[in-house]
Amino acid sequence: MNRNLLICGLFICLCACKSGKKTVEQPRTVSVEGTDISKRPVATEAWPIEDDKKTKKSEKSAANPIIETALSYIGTRYKYGGTTKRGMDCSGLIYVSFLEHNIPLQRVSYRMATQGKKIKLKEVQKGDLLFFKTGRKNRINHVGLVVDVKGKDIRFIHATTSRGVLISSLKEGYWDHAFSEARKIL
Repeated sequence: MNRNLLICGLFICLCACKSGKKTVEQPRTVSVEGTDISKRPVATEAWPIEDDKKTKKSEKSAANPIIETALSYIGTRYKYGGTTKRGMDCSGLIYVSFLEHNIPLQRVSYRMATQGKKIKLKEVQKGDLLFFKTGRKNRINHVGLVVDVKGKDIRFIHATTSRGVLISSLKEGYWDHAFSEARKIL
């Protein structure tokens, strides 16, 4: 009986960053500041990340290296509490990507959601964080890093228990429904 409770509790804990929607794995070319990363799993069909020439120079210099670090983890399997290429969870991905560029953040998503400045979704830019409530407790338990914004289409990198580190769109029903808030860190 205790073993079954332990297994059930562990399953619930691991589902905190789970996407209810399957992704389509197709080879794509992702370009950030001239760096190509090919054959990466992405959550929707057609979209290359390109530098937006209208982007402010200061945003480019701060956000792109962090995004590039996060992109280097695409395809990494999910591991609760993980912060390495051997396994990564959603907040670990964001924590490591920012820390590598000397920007310390809290380690867990609900605490990250207290940092920076809360912004409206229409103000979101590359490098901002998106927070989600995917669990039953109605609290923030998932985070993603915005990698591209084209009009109302916001793409973000994150880690899910089912697919590991990948890029999704906020237009996807699951993520649109679970979205809680956006924050500017940079």
